[in-house]
Amino acid sequence: MTPPLGVPTISTPVLGFFRRIVRGYFRRNFHGVRVRGADQFTATTGPLIVYANHSSWWDPMVLILLAARMMPQRRHYAPMDARALKRYKILSYLGIFGVELESARGAVQFLRTGAAALSSGGVMWITPQGKFVDTRVRPLTFKPGLAGLAARAADENGTCTVLPLAIEYTFWDERTPECLLQFGAPVCVASGDTAASVEGRFEAALLLAMDELKQVATMRDEQQFATLHQGSVGTGGFYGLGQRIKAFVTRQEYQPEHTTVRDGGQG
Repeated sequence: MTPPLGVPTISTPVLGFFRRIVRGYFRRNFHGVRVRGADQFTATTGPLIVYANHSSWWDPMVLILLAARMMPQRRHYAPMDARALKRYKILSYLGIFGVELESARGAVQFLRTGAAALSSGGVMWITPQGKFVDTRVRPLTFKPGLAGLAARAADENGTCTVLPLAIEYTFWDERTPECLLQFGAPVCVASGDTAASVEGRFEAALLLAMDELKQVATMRDEQQFATLHQGSVGTGGFYGLGQRIKAFVTRQEYQPEHTTVRDGGQG
C-alpha cells in the first residue's frame, strides 16, 4: 500500500528483517527487557507521539522492539539527522526520515513530514534531547521540535496524545544487564494549544516517569515489570561450565540464572 503524499515509505520485507536482527541483539546482550505502564501505550488511538530520554546507542533499538511487540498493527516513524541517514540508508526503508538539524529548513521539513505521518494514522517516536544525556542529568532540556509537532498535529486532527517513555539500563544479578522501561502518564494536546504552552508539561511528565523508574529499578525485582523480551541467561565462561559439570555429577537440574544459584546458597 502506497503511503499518502509526504509520508515516509516503509518496506515490509526490510522492516521484518530488521526487526529479527533487533530481537537477536536483545536476546544476546540483555537478560531481559521489562516494561511498566504498557497499557498507556497500547490503549492509545489517534495521533500518538512517544518521546523518550536518550542515554544510549540502544535507545532506537528499544523503540523498534516496542513498536513490533506492542503495536504491530500501526505504522511507526522517527526522525534522524539527515547526514547520519545517508550513512545508513537501509534505515530509510523503516519509516525513518532525514532532518537537517540546526536549520530553519530542517525544522519546517520535520514538522511537515511528522504531521503527515501522524495524520495518516502513524506513531511518531522522538528523543527530544537530541543527543546522548546521562539519565541522572537535571534539568531535562528538549529541542523545540516535539512541542511544535504536537501542537500542529492537534490542530490538524483535533487532538494529539504525547506519551513519555523512561529508559534505563542496569545490572541486577545476572551477567547481562536489564533494559527497563516505564511509560508515564500521557499528555493530551488539544487544538489551539501552542508549543510554548505544552513544552513544560512534556518535560515534567518525562521527568516523573524517569524518577519513578529509578525508584523501582533499585528494588531489583522483575515482578514489578512485565517481561517484554527474555534474553540469554547464565554466567557463561569457565564458571558456567563448572556449574554445568557440577549439576551433571550431582544429578541436579542445571539452573543457568545466577539468582537461582545465589538463593541456593552457592553464589
